[in-house]
Amino acid sequence: MREACTVTRWILLCRAQFMERKAQEPPSPPAMENGTRSCEERPPADPVATVTEGAAKIVFPSANEVFYNPVQEFNRDLTCAVITEFARIHLGAKGIQIKVPGEKDSEKIAVDLSDQEEETAEKNENLAPGDRPRTAAVGEICEEGLRVLEGLAASGLRSIRFALEVPGLQSVVANDASARAVELMHRNVELNGVAHLVQPNQADARMLMYQHQKAPERFDVIDLDPYGSPAPFLDAAVQAVSDGGLLCVTCTDMAVLAGNSGETCYSKYGAMALKSRACHEMALRIVLHSLDLHANCYQRYIVPLLSISADFYVRVFVRVFTGQAKVKSSASKQALVFQCVGCGAFYLQRLGKASGDPGGRIKFSAACGPPVTPECEHCGQRHQLGGPMWAEPIHDLDFVGRVLDAVTANPGRFHTSTRIQGVLSVVTEELPDVPLYYTLDQLSSTIHCNTPRLLQLRSALLHAGFRVSLSHACKNAVKTDAPPEALWDIMRCWEKECPVKRERLSESSPAFRILAVEPRLKANFNIREDANPSSRQRGLKRFQANPEANWGPRPRARPGGKAASEDLAGRRRLLQNKRKEPAEDPAQRAARLKTFPCKRFKEGTCQLGDQCCYSHSPAAPVASGDIPIEDCLETTTKISPGSKAADGGIPGPGVD
Repeated sequence: MREACTVTRWILLCRAQFMERKAQEPPSPPAMENGTRSCEERPPADPVATVTEGAAKIVFPSANEVFYNPVQEFNRDLTCAVITEFARIHLGAKGIQIKVPGEKDSEKIAVDLSDQEEETAEKNENLAPGDRPRTAAVGEICEEGLRVLEGLAASGLRSIRFALEVPGLQSVVANDASARAVELMHRNVELNGVAHLVQPNQADARMLMYQHQKAPERFDVIDLDPYGSPAPFLDAAVQAVSDGGLLCVTCTDMAVLAGNSGETCYSKYGAMALKSRACHEMALRIVLHSLDLHANCYQRYIVPLLSISADFYVRVFVRVFTGQAKVKSSASKQALVFQCVGCGAFYLQRLGKASGDPGGRIKFSAACGPPVTPECEHCGQRHQLGGPMWAEPIHDLDFVGRVLDAVTANPGRFHTSTRIQGVLSVVTEELPDVPLYYTLDQLSSTIHCNTPRLLQLRSALLHAGFRVSLSHACKNAVKTDAPPEALWDIMRCWEKECPVKRERLSESSPAFRILAVEPRLKANFNIREDANPSSRQRGLKRFQANPEANWGPRPRARPGGKAASEDLAGRRRLLQNKRKEPAEDPAQRAARLKTFPCKRFKEGTCQLGDQCCYSHSPAAPVASGDIPIEDCLETTTKISPGSKAADGGIPGPGVD
C-alpha cells in the first residue's frame, strides 16, 4: 500500500509540473480557437492536376481522392446535347427560345412529346410580332428555366459544363457526400465563374432527393452517374423529378447486367440477366424495367428518349410522367425472355395483355404462354428464363433526330461530335419494335460453317420479306423481325454453299440437329442496294478508339488517395497475362523436339531428312520429363523385389 501511494503521488507531481510549464509558454499566434492545428503546422497540399473539357476547366487531386474518368467525355458531351434539346422543348412551350453558342440564329419550333405542352406551343406560334418569345443564353439565370440536380458530382465537372454549355438553366445543384469533393467543387466553381448558377452541396443523394418530393420543389433534370450500380438511388430519383422531367442514369456494373451474376442483378434491378450476344441491349432494357417499376409505385411511368450502350457502361435518358391510367399498361410493356442454351434462339413472353373493346376502352389482362416447348424445336436443348425487361421501344426517334440535327449543324461544340453523330445515326436506323438481336458470328459458330458477309445475310433477310437493321450496341449485330425458323433456314441454305463436314459433328450437337432439317425457305444471297445502311456507307464512327493506355473503369475514390493511378498501372502490368504461359524460345523448342524420335522415319516414309524437326537417330535420347507411361511401366518391372529400389532406397545395378 505504501509503495502504491508513493507512485500515485509521483504521477500527480509530474502532471502538475507539466501543466505549470504549459501555462507559462506563450500561445502560438496562428493557433485557431477550436483547437485545430495552425496553418503552419499543416502538411503540404497534395499536388493537383488541371483538366480542360468542353468549356470547363477544373483542378482535382493527383491522388485518387475524388473520382474522375476522362474516358467518359463522350457520356458528358452526349448529356449536354440531350439536356440542351430538352431545354429547347421545355422552354419553347413557355415562349422562351434558347441560344446555343455556335448555332445559327434560326427559329426552331419546339415539338414536345406531351399533349399538354404541344397545345402551349401552338398558342405561342400565333403571338403578335411584339410578343416574340424571350431568349435564354448560356451562363445566364433563366427564372423559368430548368432546375438541375447532379446527385453524385465528385469534382463538379459535369455541373460546371451544364452551366457553361447548356442555356435556359435556373440553377444547378452539385451534390456529393464527400467533404473533400465538395471542397474541390467550391474551388472549381470559383475558377470557372459559375457561382451564380452552380450550388455545391454536401448530403446523401437519396436524402436530398427525398426532401424534394413535393411538386413545387422537384427538379426538372436529375443526373445520376454513380460508381457502379445506381439501384440505391432510383426510388428517390423517380419521386424527386418533376412531371415530364428528365432522368439521366448511368450504370457501370456491366458484369452484373450482362449475366455474370444473375442473382445479383435480380437483387439490384428486379430481373434476371442472361449471358447472350445481345447482353448489352438486354442490360439497357433491364435498367428501363427497373426505373418503370420504381415509378409505378407512385402512380408514375417512364417514356424512354434515348438508351445508349457504350464502352463499359449503359446510359439511359427517360422522362417521368404521372398518370394512373397509363400506369395500368406498364405490365404489358414488360416481357420475359426464353433463350435456348444450344442455338441461342430467343422468344419473348409479355407479362400483361392490353386489348381494346368495341367501346374504345382498353382492357388489361394476364398474358398467355409460354411461347416455347420444353425443348428447343431447332436443336433440342433446354431454355433459360430471363427478365422481366422493357419490351417497348428504347428510343424516341423524333427526339433522337433533333439531337442528331443539332450536333451535326454545330460539330465544333463537342470534342466527341463525330462519335455522337455515328452512334445516333445508327440509333435512328434501328428497328424500334424489335427487342434484342443476333450476331453474325453467333449464327455461324452454332452450325460450324464459314461466316457470310454482313451484306449477304442482310440481303437474304430482305429478299425473304423481313426487316433488318444494325444495332449501336454491337458491331456485327443482326436485328430482325424474322422468326428463328426463317433465320435458321437461311443459314441452312448458306451451309449448302459452304458445306460442313457432317462426320465431325456429334449427333447430339445443335449443329447436327439444325443441319439435319431441310430448309423450307430458299435464300437469295444476292446483294441488295438497301442492305447497306447509310451510316455504314458513310463510315461514321460508332465505337470508341483507345483514348489512352489501360482505359476503362477507374478505381473507386478513397480518402487520402490510397489507390493512386501510378500504383494501379503498376498492378495492371503485374497481373497482365498472369494465366498465360510465357512463349517458348524457338531455339529451345527446336532442341526439345530433337529429343523425340520421328515416327515416319521409323516407318520409312519421312522424306525431310535433316530438315525434320524430330530426331532420325536409331536410338534417340528421351528427356526424363517426357518418358511415356508405357516406358515407365517397363522400367519398373526390371527392379528386383529384393533390391533397395523396392524399399525406396538406391536403385539396383540393373537400373539406369
